[in-house]
Amino acid sequence: MPGPDAIRLDGTVVQVLTNGLLQVELANGHRVLGHAPRRDRHKLGAIRVGSRVPLEMTPFDMSKARVLV
Repeated sequence: MPGPDAIRLDGTVVQVLTNGLLQVELANGHRVLGHAPRRDRHKLGAIRVGSRVPLEMTPFDMSKARVLV
């Protein structure tokens, strides 16, 4: 469940890793490690390098994000 201070933004997939992990580049050039919730990992099959994905980040750790697929 997202908190009230969650940051939502879009990013471009740079690399698809194992176990539902993605390397995502934001508009400002910053790269984050994105992960999908376990119940949504089956939807990651359609995501390729160059795909735009919505992300949700916490302001406390700007190196990780949740992929909202």
